[in-house]
Amino acid sequence: MSALRRRKSQEKKDNTIFLRNGAILLEKLITSCEGKRNPIRSFSVEELKIATNNFGQHQVIIEDDYKLYKGFLQNRPVLIMHWCRNRRSPRVEEYCYKNIVFPTQMSHKNVLKLIGCCLDTKIPTLVFESAENGTLADRIHGRDRHRFEPLLLVHRFKIAMEIANAVTYLHIGFRRPIVFRDIKPSNILFDEENVAKLFDFSLSESIPEGETHIKNSLAGTYGFVAPEYVMTSYCNEKCDVFSFGMLLLELLTGKRITRVRRIAQGDGCRLIDCVKNHVENETLYEIIDPIIVQGSSYDEKKEHLPPFVQLIIECANKSPEERPTMMSVAKRLRQLYLAVA
Repeated sequence: MSALRRRKSQEKKDNTIFLRNGAILLEKLITSCEGKRNPIRSFSVEELKIATNNFGQHQVIIEDDYKLYKGFLQNRPVLIMHWCRNRRSPRVEEYCYKNIVFPTQMSHKNVLKLIGCCLDTKIPTLVFESAENGTLADRIHGRDRHRFEPLLLVHRFKIAMEIANAVTYLHIGFRRPIVFRDIKPSNILFDEENVAKLFDFSLSESIPEGETHIKNSLAGTYGFVAPEYVMTSYCNEKCDVFSFGMLLLELLTGKRITRVRRIAQGDGCRLIDCVKNHVENETLYEIIDPIIVQGSSYDEKKEHLPPFVQLIIECANKSPEERPTMMSVAKRLRQLYLAVA
């Protein structure tokens, strides 16, 4: 085959991919966005290759079902989410489109903003605003967490408040409430001003009109999934409240919720139970992240920890009816943050 014929064949293939992706995206936007969405830009593969040094591995900041690259596009820093099909996650195409459909409906300072996408790749490649200052998981669990500013109590209250605001927005800012379904530290990024940004809507769902729950296969991250969702496959906003409580638990302790042992007995123990035990024994300081305790302002601000811990316990209640709403959680966290700021 001559070079000209090969080029024409490739152009035809690329055009087919573009039209297919465009048709799928248009259908999903029409059915999901209620006629309201933010404009997004179209980028070419060549632009994205230049922005990421040909998708160089050294540009990758997160690897999951996608690779999240830091890059520089049209004189501005950006993040580029590049998806690949694999046997482990056969639904990556569905996840990709969710990360277009949901963010295009949103305008919130604590939700990572979608700038545009490239429809020329087999699965669309997405371009987001820049937020290269690490994930929350990096900052509380990562090996190189010491390269970031220490997360003192005031910083943790601020992060909690900002993400609570974002989740509240999902729950009440739309005609059909959106359940995020995967609230966890690795889904929170920080921009250059250390503003927390919720991202990765791969598992998110809108509650059908006239319904109070979503019913589908179990989704989420072990340890963060609400018990009633595990038992029934029914999910609603209160499942997000539970996951958010687990997030607060990791913020408080600096520990992963699935890796705690009861020191006295040596048997497995949920982190929330350990915290409750320390509250009852008035030894809460023993379970708190040492970075908080060692902070110079800890003594004058520690009086605000008990209401924070109480909020965590309420969010993690096994009964969804006994959990607060995210709006209530956000208001209480704002009060706590203002008290220590």
